[in-house]
Amino acid sequence: MFNGTEVEGTEVFHEPTLNALMSMGRKAWKETRLVISRLLRQEASNGDLGNNNDLKNMALISMNEVEMQLPVDIGDYTDFYSSKEHATNVGKMFRPDGEPLLPNWLHLPVAYHGRASSVILSGTDIVRPKGQTKTPDAPAPSFGNSERLDFELEMGVLIGAGNSLGEAVSVNAAEDYVFGLALVNDWSARDIQTWEYQPLGPFLAKNFATSISPWIITLEALEPFRCSGPKQDPKPLEYLRNTKDSTFDINLGIYLKTENMDSDQLISSSNYNYLYWNMSQQIAHHTITGCNLRTGDLLASGTISGPGKDNRGSMLELSWLWTKPIKLSNGDERKSLEDGDTVTLRGWCQGDGYRIGFGDCSGTILPPN
Repeated sequence: MFNGTEVEGTEVFHEPTLNALMSMGRKAWKETRLVISRLLRQEASNGDLGNNNDLKNMALISMNEVEMQLPVDIGDYTDFYSSKEHATNVGKMFRPDGEPLLPNWLHLPVAYHGRASSVILSGTDIVRPKGQTKTPDAPAPSFGNSERLDFELEMGVLIGAGNSLGEAVSVNAAEDYVFGLALVNDWSARDIQTWEYQPLGPFLAKNFATSISPWIITLEALEPFRCSGPKQDPKPLEYLRNTKDSTFDINLGIYLKTENMDSDQLISSSNYNYLYWNMSQQIAHHTITGCNLRTGDLLASGTISGPGKDNRGSMLELSWLWTKPIKLSNGDERKSLEDGDTVTLRGWCQGDGYRIGFGDCSGTILPPN
Protein backbone atom coordinates (compact mmCIF):
# COMPACT_ATOMS: atom_id res chain seq x y z
CA MET A 1 0.00 0.00 0.00
CA PHE A 2 3.04 2.25 0.24
CA ASN A 3 4.01 1.75 -3.41
CA GLY A 4 5.85 4.74 -4.79
CA THR A 5 6.62 6.24 -1.38
CA GLU A 6 9.87 6.65 0.53
CA VAL A 7 8.97 3.79 2.86
CA GLU A 8 8.26 1.26 0.10
CA GLY A 9 10.33 -1.88 0.66
CA THR A 10 11.50 -0.86 4.14
CA GLU A 11 10.81 -2.54 7.47
CA VAL A 12 10.07 0.66 9.40
CA PHE A 13 6.65 -0.57 10.55
CA HIS A 14 8.10 -3.76 12.01
CA GLU A 15 10.19 -1.80 14.51
CA PRO A 16 9.27 -1.48 18.22
CA THR A 17 9.45 2.33 18.01
CA LEU A 18 8.96 5.06 15.41
CA ASN A 19 12.66 5.97 15.25
CA ALA A 20 13.32 4.25 11.91
CA LEU A 21 10.47 6.12 10.23
CA MET A 22 11.42 9.37 11.94
CA SER A 23 15.00 9.15 10.64
CA MET A 24 13.79 9.09 7.01
CA GLY A 25 12.82 12.76 6.91
CA ARG A 26 9.77 14.88 6.24
CA LYS A 27 8.93 13.54 2.76
CA ALA A 28 8.56 10.01 4.16
CA TRP A 29 6.47 11.25 7.10
CA LYS A 30 4.09 13.20 4.88
CA GLU A 31 3.66 10.33 2.43
CA THR A 32 3.00 7.85 5.25
CA ARG A 33 0.38 10.09 6.83
CA LEU A 34 -1.33 10.64 3.48
CA VAL A 35 -1.53 6.92 2.67
CA ILE A 36 -2.93 5.99 6.09
CA SER A 37 -5.40 8.89 6.04
CA ARG A 38 -6.73 7.81 2.66
CA LEU A 39 -7.18 4.24 3.87
CA LEU A 40 -9.16 5.33 6.91
CA ARG A 41 -11.50 7.77 5.21
CA GLN A 42 -15.12 6.71 5.12
CA GLU A 43 -15.42 7.82 1.50
CA ALA A 44 -12.62 5.47 0.39
CA SER A 45 -13.32 3.58 -2.84
CA ASN A 46 -14.78 0.08 -2.67
CA GLY A 47 -12.12 -2.41 -1.57
CA ASP A 48 -10.22 0.06 0.60
CA LEU A 49 -10.32 -0.08 4.37
CA GLY A 50 -13.12 2.44 4.75
CA ASN A 51 -15.79 0.27 3.08
CA ASN A 52 -14.45 -3.25 3.52
CA ASN A 53 -15.63 -4.55 6.89
CA ASP A 54 -13.78 -7.87 6.62
CA LEU A 55 -10.51 -6.13 5.89
CA LYS A 56 -11.25 -3.55 8.58
CA ASN A 57 -11.79 -6.28 11.20
CA MET A 58 -8.42 -7.80 10.30
CA ALA A 59 -6.49 -4.54 10.11
CA LEU A 60 -7.89 -2.55 13.03
CA ILE A 61 -7.60 -3.39 16.72
CA SER A 62 -10.00 -2.08 19.36
CA MET A 63 -8.42 0.57 21.59
CA ASN A 64 -9.67 -1.41 24.60
CA GLU A 65 -7.41 -4.29 23.57
CA VAL A 66 -4.29 -2.20 23.00
CA GLU A 67 -1.52 -1.60 25.53
CA MET A 68 0.30 1.56 24.50
CA GLN A 69 4.09 1.65 24.48
CA LEU A 70 6.66 4.45 24.55
CA PRO A 71 6.51 5.59 20.91
CA VAL A 72 10.13 6.70 20.60
CA ASP A 73 13.52 5.59 21.83
CA ILE A 74 14.63 8.89 23.38
CA GLY A 75 18.39 9.37 23.37
CA ASP A 76 18.63 12.92 24.71
CA TYR A 77 16.22 15.18 26.56
CA THR A 78 16.40 18.97 26.82
CA ASP A 79 13.98 21.00 28.91
CA PHE A 80 13.42 24.66 28.05
CA TYR A 81 12.04 27.49 30.19
CA SER A 82 10.08 29.31 27.49
CA SER A 83 6.93 30.67 29.13
CA LYS A 84 7.31 34.32 30.10
CA GLU A 85 4.34 34.10 32.45
CA HIS A 86 5.78 31.06 34.24
CA ALA A 87 9.27 32.57 34.51
CA THR A 88 7.78 35.83 35.78
CA ASN A 89 5.65 34.05 38.38
CA VAL A 90 8.64 32.07 39.64
CA GLY A 91 10.75 35.22 39.79
CA LYS A 92 8.10 37.08 41.79
CA MET A 93 7.80 34.22 44.27
CA PHE A 94 11.50 33.57 44.84
CA ARG A 95 12.89 37.08 44.22
CA PRO A 96 10.11 39.36 45.50
CA ASP A 97 12.42 42.34 45.87
CA GLY A 98 14.16 41.98 42.51
CA GLU A 99 13.37 41.82 38.82
CA PRO A 100 11.22 38.75 38.09
CA LEU A 101 13.11 37.90 34.90
CA LEU A 102 16.87 37.44 34.94
CA PRO A 103 18.78 39.60 32.41
CA ASN A 104 19.29 36.83 29.84
CA TRP A 105 15.70 35.56 29.71
CA LEU A 106 14.33 37.96 27.06
CA HIS A 107 17.34 37.39 24.81
CA LEU A 108 17.59 33.59 24.54
CA PRO A 109 15.59 30.40 25.19
CA VAL A 110 16.93 29.22 28.55
CA ALA A 111 17.24 25.42 28.91
CA TYR A 112 18.98 22.59 30.72
CA HIS A 113 19.79 18.99 29.83
CA GLY A 114 17.43 16.48 31.45
CA ARG A 115 17.58 12.75 32.06
CA ALA A 116 16.39 10.65 29.09
CA SER A 117 16.53 7.34 30.96
CA SER A 118 13.59 8.31 33.18
CA VAL A 119 11.26 9.54 30.42
CA ILE A 120 8.27 7.24 30.90
CA LEU A 121 4.96 6.51 29.22
CA SER A 122 1.70 8.05 30.39
CA GLY A 123 0.05 5.83 33.00
CA THR A 124 3.30 4.84 34.69
CA ASP A 125 3.13 5.42 38.45
CA ILE A 126 5.38 8.04 40.04
CA VAL A 127 7.23 6.95 43.18
CA ARG A 128 7.72 9.86 45.57
CA PRO A 129 11.44 10.73 45.52
CA LYS A 130 13.80 11.25 48.41
CA GLY A 131 16.62 13.74 48.74
CA GLN A 132 18.25 16.56 50.65
CA THR A 133 16.10 19.52 51.62
CA LYS A 134 16.64 22.58 53.78
CA THR A 135 14.05 25.00 55.10
CA PRO A 136 15.10 28.67 55.35
CA ASP A 137 15.34 28.59 59.15
CA ALA A 138 17.05 25.19 59.46
CA PRO A 139 20.75 25.26 60.47
CA ALA A 140 21.58 22.34 58.15
CA PRO A 141 19.99 20.20 55.43
CA SER A 142 18.18 16.96 56.17
CA PHE A 143 17.44 13.83 54.16
CA GLY A 144 13.95 12.47 53.62
CA ASN A 145 10.89 12.20 51.42
CA SER A 146 10.02 15.12 49.17
CA GLU A 147 7.02 16.94 50.63
CA ARG A 148 6.67 19.42 47.74
CA LEU A 149 5.98 17.16 44.77
CA ASP A 150 4.68 19.03 41.74
CA PHE A 151 3.68 18.67 38.08
CA GLU A 152 4.60 20.86 35.12
CA LEU A 153 2.37 21.24 32.07
CA GLU A 154 4.61 21.02 29.00
CA MET A 155 4.65 20.11 25.33
CA GLY A 156 7.47 18.09 23.83
CA VAL A 157 9.01 18.34 20.37
CA LEU A 158 10.27 15.01 18.97
CA ILE A 159 13.18 15.34 16.56
CA GLY A 160 12.95 13.34 13.33
CA ALA A 161 16.01 13.41 11.09
CA GLY A 162 18.82 15.12 13.01
CA ASN A 163 21.59 17.50 11.99
CA SER A 164 25.31 16.76 11.69
CA LEU A 165 27.80 17.73 14.38
CA GLY A 166 29.07 21.23 13.64
CA GLU A 167 26.01 22.09 11.55
CA ALA A 168 23.66 24.73 12.97
CA VAL A 169 19.96 24.58 12.05
CA SER A 170 18.52 27.91 10.94
CA VAL A 171 15.40 29.16 12.65
CA ASN A 172 13.42 29.07 9.40
CA ALA A 173 14.50 25.50 8.58
CA ALA A 174 13.93 24.15 12.09
CA GLU A 175 10.49 22.66 11.43
CA ASP A 176 11.99 20.31 8.83
CA TYR A 177 13.62 18.49 11.75
CA VAL A 178 10.42 18.17 13.83
CA PHE A 179 8.53 14.88 13.56
CA GLY A 180 5.75 15.97 15.88
CA LEU A 181 4.56 17.07 19.31
CA ALA A 182 3.43 15.22 22.44
CA LEU A 183 2.29 16.11 25.95
CA VAL A 184 4.96 16.14 28.67
CA ASN A 185 4.75 16.29 32.47
CA ASP A 186 8.07 17.31 34.01
CA TRP A 187 7.49 16.01 37.55
CA SER A 188 9.38 18.16 40.06
CA ALA A 189 10.37 17.84 43.71
CA ARG A 190 10.31 21.52 44.67
CA ASP A 191 11.87 21.21 48.13
CA ILE A 192 14.81 19.25 46.71
CA GLN A 193 15.05 21.75 43.85
CA THR A 194 15.09 24.80 46.12
CA TRP A 195 18.11 23.50 48.02
CA GLU A 196 20.14 22.08 45.12
CA TYR A 197 19.54 24.32 42.11
CA GLN A 198 22.21 27.00 42.67
CA PRO A 199 24.47 27.46 40.78
CA LEU A 200 23.96 24.79 38.09
CA GLY A 201 20.19 24.27 38.08
CA PRO A 202 17.97 21.29 38.96
CA PHE A 203 19.40 17.77 39.20
CA LEU A 204 17.74 15.25 41.54
CA ALA A 205 14.62 17.40 41.70
CA LYS A 206 13.71 16.44 38.13
CA ASN A 207 15.65 13.30 37.24
CA PHE A 208 13.25 10.72 38.75
CA ALA A 209 10.43 10.86 36.17
CA THR A 210 9.20 12.73 33.09
CA SER A 211 5.92 11.49 31.61
CA ILE A 212 5.11 11.64 27.90
CA SER A 213 1.88 10.86 26.06
CA PRO A 214 1.87 7.88 23.65
CA TRP A 215 0.49 9.85 20.70
CA ILE A 216 2.72 12.08 18.56
CA ILE A 217 0.85 14.67 16.50
CA THR A 218 2.64 15.66 13.30
CA LEU A 219 3.08 19.22 12.10
CA GLU A 220 0.96 18.41 9.03
CA ALA A 221 -1.98 17.63 11.33
CA LEU A 222 -1.38 20.85 13.25
CA GLU A 223 -1.05 23.09 10.18
CA PRO A 224 -4.67 24.40 10.27
CA PHE A 225 -3.97 25.68 13.79
CA ARG A 226 -0.76 27.59 13.05
CA CYS A 227 -0.75 31.04 14.64
CA SER A 228 1.49 33.82 15.85
CA GLY A 229 2.99 33.88 19.32
CA PRO A 230 3.55 36.73 21.77
CA LYS A 231 5.35 39.84 20.54
CA GLN A 232 9.03 39.61 21.42
CA ASP A 233 10.56 42.75 22.89
CA PRO A 234 13.46 43.33 22.60
CA LYS A 235 13.77 41.96 19.10
CA PRO A 236 15.77 38.72 19.18
CA LEU A 237 19.20 38.46 17.64
CA GLU A 238 19.27 37.61 13.93
CA TYR A 239 19.68 33.85 14.35
CA LEU A 240 16.46 33.70 16.43
CA ARG A 241 14.22 35.76 14.13
CA ASN A 242 11.35 33.83 12.52
CA THR A 243 9.97 34.93 9.17
CA LYS A 244 6.71 32.99 9.63
CA ASP A 245 4.30 32.06 12.39
CA SER A 246 5.90 29.20 14.30
CA THR A 247 3.46 28.17 16.99
CA PHE A 248 0.05 26.50 17.17
CA ASP A 249 -3.30 27.01 18.89
CA ILE A 250 -3.28 23.95 21.16
CA ASN A 251 -5.66 23.96 24.13
CA LEU A 252 -4.17 22.44 27.27
CA GLY A 253 -5.74 21.31 30.53
CA ILE A 254 -4.51 20.01 33.89
CA TYR A 255 -6.81 17.58 35.72
CA LEU A 256 -6.38 16.33 39.30
CA LYS A 257 -8.02 13.38 41.01
CA THR A 258 -7.40 12.56 44.67
CA GLU A 259 -8.12 9.20 46.29
CA ASN A 260 -11.34 10.72 47.69
CA MET A 261 -12.71 11.73 44.27
CA ASP A 262 -14.75 9.68 41.80
CA SER A 263 -13.51 11.61 38.76
CA ASP A 264 -10.82 14.11 37.92
CA GLN A 265 -11.31 17.88 38.04
CA LEU A 266 -9.94 20.57 35.74
CA ILE A 267 -7.72 22.79 37.88
CA SER A 268 -6.02 24.90 35.20
CA SER A 269 -6.13 25.54 31.47
CA SER A 270 -3.50 26.99 29.16
CA ASN A 271 -2.45 27.10 25.51
CA TYR A 272 0.71 26.19 23.63
CA ASN A 273 0.68 29.56 21.88
CA TYR A 274 1.33 31.35 25.16
CA LEU A 275 5.01 30.36 24.90
CA TYR A 276 7.33 33.34 24.40
CA TRP A 277 10.05 31.25 22.72
CA ASN A 278 8.72 28.93 19.99
CA MET A 279 10.07 25.53 18.95
CA SER A 280 11.92 26.88 15.90
CA GLN A 281 13.81 29.32 18.10
CA GLN A 282 14.53 26.57 20.60
CA ILE A 283 16.03 24.35 17.90
CA ALA A 284 18.03 27.18 16.34
CA HIS A 285 19.46 28.14 19.72
CA HIS A 286 20.16 24.53 20.71
CA THR A 287 22.19 23.92 17.54
CA ILE A 288 23.86 27.32 17.06
CA THR A 289 27.07 25.97 18.59
CA GLY A 290 27.03 23.02 16.20
CA CYS A 291 25.36 20.65 18.66
CA ASN A 292 23.88 17.70 16.81
CA LEU A 293 20.29 16.71 17.48
CA ARG A 294 19.49 13.05 16.84
CA THR A 295 16.42 11.07 15.86
CA GLY A 296 14.18 10.66 18.89
CA ASP A 297 15.56 13.57 20.88
CA LEU A 298 12.96 15.21 23.12
CA LEU A 299 12.84 18.99 23.51
CA ALA A 300 10.31 19.96 26.18
CA SER A 301 8.88 23.47 26.25
CA GLY A 302 9.08 24.19 29.94
CA THR A 303 5.99 24.91 32.03
CA ILE A 304 3.29 26.58 29.93
CA SER A 305 1.49 29.23 31.96
CA GLY A 306 -0.85 31.93 30.70
CA PRO A 307 -1.87 35.43 31.76
CA GLY A 308 -4.51 34.51 34.35
CA LYS A 309 -4.54 32.76 37.71
CA ASP A 310 -6.47 29.89 36.11
CA ASN A 311 -3.80 29.50 33.42
CA ARG A 312 -0.89 28.50 35.63
CA GLY A 313 0.96 25.34 34.66
CA SER A 314 2.25 24.10 38.02
CA MET A 315 1.04 23.63 41.58
CA LEU A 316 3.85 25.94 42.68
CA GLU A 317 2.10 28.77 40.84
CA LEU A 318 -1.49 27.72 41.52
CA SER A 319 -0.81 27.69 45.28
CA TRP A 320 1.52 30.69 44.97
CA LEU A 321 4.56 29.28 46.74
CA TRP A 322 2.37 26.97 48.89
CA THR A 323 0.58 29.89 50.60
CA LYS A 324 -2.84 29.51 48.92
CA PRO A 325 -4.02 25.90 48.64
CA ILE A 326 -6.36 25.10 45.78
CA LYS A 327 -9.80 23.83 46.80
CA LEU A 328 -11.29 20.85 44.99
CA SER A 329 -14.95 20.05 44.41
CA ASN A 330 -15.07 17.35 47.11
CA GLY A 331 -13.57 19.63 49.77
CA ASP A 332 -9.98 18.41 49.50
CA GLU A 333 -7.23 21.03 49.39
CA ARG A 334 -3.81 20.84 47.79
CA LYS A 335 -0.61 22.87 47.92
CA SER A 336 1.51 19.96 46.71
CA LEU A 337 0.74 16.49 45.42
CA GLU A 338 -0.06 13.78 47.95
CA ASP A 339 0.23 10.01 47.67
CA GLY A 340 -2.67 8.62 45.65
CA ASP A 341 -3.16 11.80 43.60
CA THR A 342 -3.46 11.34 39.84
CA VAL A 343 -2.49 14.18 37.51
CA THR A 344 -3.67 14.06 33.90
CA LEU A 345 -2.63 16.50 31.18
CA ARG A 346 -4.81 16.80 28.08
CA GLY A 347 -4.35 18.71 24.85
CA TRP A 348 -6.45 19.30 21.75
CA CYS A 349 -6.88 21.54 18.72
CA GLN A 350 -10.46 22.59 18.08
CA GLY A 351 -11.49 22.83 14.43
CA ASP A 352 -14.84 23.57 12.82
CA GLY A 353 -16.79 20.45 13.74
CA TYR A 354 -13.75 18.34 14.56
CA ARG A 355 -11.04 18.02 17.16
CA ILE A 356 -7.45 16.76 17.03
CA GLY A 357 -6.53 15.24 20.39
CA PHE A 358 -3.17 14.53 21.97
CA GLY A 359 -4.61 11.93 24.32
CA ASP A 360 -3.78 11.83 28.02
CA CYS A 361 -0.50 12.21 29.86
CA SER A 362 -1.13 10.89 33.37
CA GLY A 363 0.60 9.57 36.45
CA THR A 364 -0.38 8.55 39.98
CA ILE A 365 1.79 9.35 43.00
CA LEU A 366 2.90 6.34 45.03
CA PRO A 367 4.52 6.36 48.50
CA PRO A 368 8.33 6.32 48.58
CA ASN A 369 10.16 3.00 48.47
